[in-house]
Amino acid sequence: MFKVNVGSADRIFRIVAGLALLGLAASGTVGAWGYIGIVPLFTGVFRFCPAYLPFGLSTCSLKDKS
Repeated sequence: MFKVNVGSADRIFRIVAGLALLGLAASGTVGAWGYIGIVPLFTGVFRFCPAYLPFGLSTCSLKDKS
């Protein structure tokens, strides 16, 4: 569907950061803004970041691209 533009290390970081933010928001440690963690979580899971498109960025190695 979308061209993969999020590499392996970037993907792991996004998923961990997203889950951490969601966990902190759910526990009440941070405010409701913590639910923004859904964005890095989804971009990590789907390996596609729409913010990279206008700049032509990609953190994928050549073998990771589909």
